[in-house]
Amino acid sequence: MRFSKVIYLIMWALLLSSCTAIKRTAYLQDVQDNAAVNVASEQQIRIKPYDRLTVVVSSKDPELAAPFNVMTSYNSLSNNPIGQTSVTSSSGLQVRTVDAKGDLYMPIIGTLHCEGMTRTELADQIAKRIIDGGYIADAAVNIQFADMKVFVMGEVARPGQFDVTRDQITILEALAMAGDMTIYGNRENVTVVRKESGQTKTYRLNLLDAQCFASPAYYLQQGDVVYVQPKKQRAATGEINQNRSFWISIASTLLSAASLVMTIINYTQR
Repeated sequence: MRFSKVIYLIMWALLLSSCTAIKRTAYLQDVQDNAAVNVASEQQIRIKPYDRLTVVVSSKDPELAAPFNVMTSYNSLSNNPIGQTSVTSSSGLQVRTVDAKGDLYMPIIGTLHCEGMTRTELADQIAKRIIDGGYIADAAVNIQFADMKVFVMGEVARPGQFDVTRDQITILEALAMAGDMTIYGNRENVTVVRKESGQTKTYRLNLLDAQCFASPAYYLQQGDVVYVQPKKQRAATGEINQNRSFWISIASTLLSAASLVMTIINYTQR
């Protein structure tokens, strides 16, 4: 009878431990099935200073579009009033850099302010200026980010930088690209570091709570850094392991030195 009680208590303890582990690691624990959740307005990735863009102008008559797609290794200050550089990418497309003021220089039509625009909005503005200027009646413009990335670091399976190929990415998608958090990741304290209007801002998200959907950082922007903090247990374990390694190294050195001294003593006593 006592043995069966012991087994029962062990099973109960394991069950409680399992429930506790789930509470620590499961995302969005308070989301109810079929319940409406407040989500931050969908945010497309918007152009910032120093973004690198490929801009391609096309027309039924390629000769008319060619001057807008001029391929140069560098635009001199005399040809480019804001001194921007433009290079040719490996794909053969012209890569233009948005300057510190958020302006983009285009051949013939000049400078356009594009900070805060989506790539579609900028493409429409360039096409409109070309058409309104009487250069090409059927101008079409395609814009892509040349190197759009987000960075994920901390307690994730594969920390690093990740290319973004869409106009929209959420923090959950970025974590999935990094192989998800490890069991040591603190899901209640995930930090997003973002540069906005010349300032560096930080946002903290609790991914156990559905309120994270309403955060301005739920949708990421290019260049965002996502940092997953370790749990206290992880930090303590790391410190213990480091201290243990240190003392093991010291002990090993002392033993080696003692062995060397004993060898020398034995050799001199012969």
